[in-house]
Amino acid sequence: MAKARTAYVCNECGAEFSKWQGQCTECNAWNSLSEIVLESAAAAKAPASRRAGWAGKIDPPKITALKDVEQTEHRRVTTGIGEFDRVLGGGLVEGAVVLVGGDPGIGKSTLLLQAVAKMAAELPVLYVTGEESLAQVAGRAHRLGLPLDGVNALAETGVESILQHASRAGPRLIVADSVQTLWTESLTAAPGSVSQVRESAARLVRFAKETGTAVFLVGHVTKEGGIAGPRVLEHMVDAVLYFEGESGSRFRLLRAFKNRFGAVNELGVFAMGDKGLKEVSNPSAIFLSGGSTHQPGSCVMVTREGTRPLLVEVQALVDASPLSNPRRVAVGLEQNRLAMLLAVLHRHGGVLVGDQDVFVNVVGGIRVQETAADLPVLLAVLSSLQDRPLAEKTIAFGEVGLSGEIRPVPNGEDRLREAATHGFKRAIVPKANAPKGGSVKGMEVIAVERLSEAIDAA
Repeated sequence: MAKARTAYVCNECGAEFSKWQGQCTECNAWNSLSEIVLESAAAAKAPASRRAGWAGKIDPPKITALKDVEQTEHRRVTTGIGEFDRVLGGGLVEGAVVLVGGDPGIGKSTLLLQAVAKMAAELPVLYVTGEESLAQVAGRAHRLGLPLDGVNALAETGVESILQHASRAGPRLIVADSVQTLWTESLTAAPGSVSQVRESAARLVRFAKETGTAVFLVGHVTKEGGIAGPRVLEHMVDAVLYFEGESGSRFRLLRAFKNRFGAVNELGVFAMGDKGLKEVSNPSAIFLSGGSTHQPGSCVMVTREGTRPLLVEVQALVDASPLSNPRRVAVGLEQNRLAMLLAVLHRHGGVLVGDQDVFVNVVGGIRVQETAADLPVLLAVLSSLQDRPLAEKTIAFGEVGLSGEIRPVPNGEDRLREAATHGFKRAIVPKANAPKGGSVKGMEVIAVERLSEAIDAA
């Protein structure tokens, strides 16, 4: 068998070299060259022709008008875990490749093992473990009380061997735990290197698309919280899911950052227990259950994660600063936006916090990435500064502009109905988000246009 030709590509600028060297001569980056396999077009098509017998006859590509393309519904298979299905967009699509990342020990393998055990009753599955032995995987399944009928496992890290076993067994779902342990014989780099991760993932993606087999890839994360390995790995897959959770907390958040078959930024909430991960069907009640929200420096807001509104508490602490440059600390929010909002509070609200330390936290480990948190943050800061709580059972949401106007946010009426469901009686919202067809039952809605009006209403 002829040896595959290789080249070395810079991860920073993309420059290509025939041999490895310590520094890229194009962008001067050090240790940025990674090995890639050079294949001809005929070689790239060879695996497809060899597997055509199982996937069906492969027609040559041709130009087609988009209006003539027949629209078909994606066939989805439920994982048996409602919150997992929500994040996936309603279930697992045939031939989809899903990358699941998260900190060590947060529950990635546990969640996938629970899903595999439930899905094995409907379709053949193959659990490939590269980090643990089969005895360890089986032991975890027994501790969790999972049924193992129909679950096949393989302890292997070589991609060629994995695809060979998969071609013979014909599974409709493959779990690779983890992608950083896989390696291919066509590269000389060590397992876990950038080139090995990229090439191994590429072969699994190609296999999934040609055979219609769904694939879950478990990915390690870096110190910064991103998926370890090349950034192109996230572009190759159909969905990227991140597991999040604070140390010491039993709650886990599964968030979709990319999904070709469903809504992005969808959020699933789980609780870790003795029997594995248990889905939380009413997360708003969980995030508000830590204590009384009728305290100075606290404001409840309604954020929207994907297709679901969530009630979360925003806390602020304002204290005299002993430093010449007061601190601005935001947990769960963007810190630069906090500094901007404090400037708006001074300019258009007449409240100066320039000599105060300001700490803002979103309770429950939620990361609010939308501008609807602007108004609740400022109301919480003002409440802490004056040591006066907001009126009981009050919620707020709205974007604050640089000129002091309160701008509307999407799905305002859905947020109000969610708040009314949890017993809130008063809402401070942008005027454009006030209900058009009448008020929400049992709730007083105060519509404001300027920051000064919101402060007076609070």
